[in-house]
Amino acid sequence: MNYSKQQLWERFKKFYTEFPDLELAIDLSRTGITDEFLKDMEPRMQKAFDAMKALEAGAIANPDEGRMVGHYWLRNPTLAPTADIRSAIETTLARVKAFAADVLSGKIRGAGGVFENMLLIGIGGSALGPQFVGDALGEPGSKSLRTFYFDNTDPDGMQRVLKKLEGQLARTLCLVISKSGGTKETRNGMLEAKAAYCSAGVTFEKHVIAVTGEGSELDQIATKTGWLERFPMWDWVGGRTSELSAVGLLPAALQGIDVDSFLSGAKACDEQTRTSAIHKNPAALLALAWFQATGGLGNKNMVVIPYKDRLGLLSKYLQQLIMESLGKEKDLNGNVVHQGITVLGNKGATDQHSYVQQLRDGLNDFFLTFVEVLVDQRGTPLQVEPEVTSGDYLAGFLLGTRQALFESGRESVCLTVKNVSPFGVGVLIALFERAVGLYATLVNINAYHQPGVEAGKKAASAVLDLQRKVAAHITSNIGRQIDAEQIASEIGAPDDAEHVFKICRRLAENPARKIFCIAEKPVFYSKFYSV
Repeated sequence: MNYSKQQLWERFKKFYTEFPDLELAIDLSRTGITDEFLKDMEPRMQKAFDAMKALEAGAIANPDEGRMVGHYWLRNPTLAPTADIRSAIETTLARVKAFAADVLSGKIRGAGGVFENMLLIGIGGSALGPQFVGDALGEPGSKSLRTFYFDNTDPDGMQRVLKKLEGQLARTLCLVISKSGGTKETRNGMLEAKAAYCSAGVTFEKHVIAVTGEGSELDQIATKTGWLERFPMWDWVGGRTSELSAVGLLPAALQGIDVDSFLSGAKACDEQTRTSAIHKNPAALLALAWFQATGGLGNKNMVVIPYKDRLGLLSKYLQQLIMESLGKEKDLNGNVVHQGITVLGNKGATDQHSYVQQLRDGLNDFFLTFVEVLVDQRGTPLQVEPEVTSGDYLAGFLLGTRQALFESGRESVCLTVKNVSPFGVGVLIALFERAVGLYATLVNINAYHQPGVEAGKKAASAVLDLQRKVAAHITSNIGRQIDAEQIASEIGAPDDAEHVFKICRRLAENPARKIFCIAEKPVFYSKFYSV
């Protein structure tokens, strides 16, 4: 890619495309894409368009689970394949807006008065989307709830959040989000929150909402104990593409975000990315850039660098959307392919003081996605130098870093958006969702299941079963000092000595578990006992 400035200008004119209705532009001039590449990829891209068209029409696009994939219907219910699905989407949206309006107006209150805070409990897609959107678009004010998150099963992390809410739980609305209703991390967060409300003398059930699948374990609990409200999740919406369902729209509305504009942006992007003309389809261009940069084999990482603090969580959100969708062992024909694109990122210009040094001079095992935002700020800018603002510096760092990396042989895509607005964020979410779907067809994988995640859950369950046996064995042998190998052998799990050792070490560091350690050298022969 050794181009002169004049040659780069000619490439820019050829591979930079604006989409005015989306307030979006995409620049592929600093990638290795050529006219020949686009011509060669045309048949595969048309196949991807056909697959996407069938998906939107209600085909079983997730064959492993026998499910339709319908997140595109969320922003345009008229596309739904049945009247019942259309009605469910429209009814839920109306309920979301009405409920949020009643909370923000004070019509629905907590035991301590008007709700001021929101505690969102979820993990993965049930938390990442709301966190990204809330951070990008949320504004403090009387028409917005301050939002806190339980997005892990770390008790120390939850205690830190609860400390911030001390004395405020009677004015804190709690959202528990779990599609299956059986996600253990979310279940644990719910139980920790319930215990905190009860300790504060606040009735948990009168302050909590469920967003879950109809008839799920969580739905049954919410119904039986009389929770404040319940909103649906549907089996045709995956967690990582659920931000424009009640999962994301409810917390957004409760933060005062214009959900109609948010949906409008996604809908507009969907409409633009349905065209089969590649040069007029930003999602197709993005998917082809990924394919070209990685050889269609995922052999380079994607580094996402948005030059805007409000988009600081974009890379974290895209990690799940892209990596969970594309990271697959087998293709649709059952062949082992080990597909995927690793997503990394932070934000500009922060990266220039952290890992851009390696990006420019180290391993060339990545391509970049820059995100440029044209509107610097609201109000009159401060000039930090004559005729130069902080925003000018930010823009200069983006262009300068992009150029320096290109001169070092690093490829990059640049997305330009007008502003970080509800409309613009809706466009970005829809753009990447569509690019993921198209790319998946290009490499012949199922983007809509996650067998690796399920394997991890099963393995974790096995570890917990082992822990119960270990703890029971130690506590049933009061005073007996025994090492991990002995414990593993005596409970009938001699091959699990490593896990037994790790379990015992952790239990011994938590006094409430009443299991103690006598350190030995080497450490593997340390003794564990109870009294």
